[in-house]
Amino acid sequence: MYIIHMKIAIAGASGYAGGELLRLLADRQDCQIVSIAAQSYAGKTLISAHPQFTGSPMGEWVFCETVPEALSADLIFLALPHGASGALAQSLMAMYPECKIVDLGADFRLESSDDWVRYYGGKHAGAWTYGLPEKIGAREVISQSQYVANPGCYATATALAFLPAVSVGIVETQGLTCVAASGTSGAGRGLNENVMATSVMGSLSPYKTGGRHQHIPEIEQTVGADSRLSFTPILAPMPRGILATCIAPLTGDHQSMDAVAVRDIYEQYFAESEFVTVLPAGTLPSTGAVLGSNAVHMSIDIDHHSQQLIVISALDNLVKGAAGQAIQNANLMFGLPEGAGLSTIGVTP
Repeated sequence: MYIIHMKIAIAGASGYAGGELLRLLADRQDCQIVSIAAQSYAGKTLISAHPQFTGSPMGEWVFCETVPEALSADLIFLALPHGASGALAQSLMAMYPECKIVDLGADFRLESSDDWVRYYGGKHAGAWTYGLPEKIGAREVISQSQYVANPGCYATATALAFLPAVSVGIVETQGLTCVAASGTSGAGRGLNENVMATSVMGSLSPYKTGGRHQHIPEIEQTVGADSRLSFTPILAPMPRGILATCIAPLTGDHQSMDAVAVRDIYEQYFAESEFVTVLPAGTLPSTGAVLGSNAVHMSIDIDHHSQQLIVISALDNLVKGAAGQAIQNANLMFGLPEGAGLSTIGVTP
């Protein structure tokens, strides 16, 4: 026998991130899922969107319409497309003033309304607590927050790679560069010719180049220190995963540092972070090793020829980059162990 600590509702439960939330919460004994909402799937069973639940009692659950009246709960996850959370969140906050909300979309991530208009368009909904627990000082703020904006997947992989070095001033923050490859699930569930199998299989393709990707202001805001980022995202022929190669020029006083010293900085920074592993020297991360887990694997190296720090990070974009991190934030918000219901163990091969 166990105590139900929180009742949970999920809006956008038919999407990839919504499915991951359900998978990760399925065996939790400290919560109860009371509502799954999905506008286009309303009235249909869970397995119509997520066949992985076939054979589970959850499989016959029925999606409801995405309306505030259907989402009464202690905790509400919003797993909706960018721009769709703002209005619904305002209604939920008014109707259920005691509930806590984690938004997996972008609506409440950016502090600057100018950045929102430039990269997303439309009215800026405002800014909530930014839910990147591994950033120094963030856990305490998240644990005291009622509303949390879950970071983007690219933003998580990139910001975590830069934060330790920036925090001690060993890199030039005006010259940050990231080239990151992501699986097709990062584009969401909607039909898009660019992510169809015939377009993706056997091919790598960049997109939103030239400073156009919407995660740029989010990363710069998170890293801080007046950072400027050149970001090139690449679509990879795999369902999910992110591999981010993050490069930063070493400052003049630190160009003689070796990788061992820098690795020590990173290990100290993430000493209290159970989901981030700084890999041993000579070991490089891979997306397969973190598949299905909430883990981040990270390698540290110095390119002495160009005097640059190279950090490569790997994570599952649907877990640590979305649903897993949302649950990690919710755990903190409810005073539960941060890692409850989450694993650092991938499912490769």
